[in-house]
Amino acid sequence: MSETRSAPLYCPYCGEEDLRPSEAGHGAWECHACARVFTVRFTGLLSRAVNR
Repeated sequence: MSETRSAPLYCPYCGEEDLRPSEAGHGAWECHACARVFTVRFTGLLSRAVNR
């Protein structure tokens, strides 16, 4: 498995792609289109398989 994480492709609030890493902390991103700062965090895996 890779040691690095993928960067988000778009802002979850406005959908724009003008994102830059933020100094606010690990996993924080700044959207320069809507001026929001958000974090991306891995929470965990499901303990069972998801049925489709």
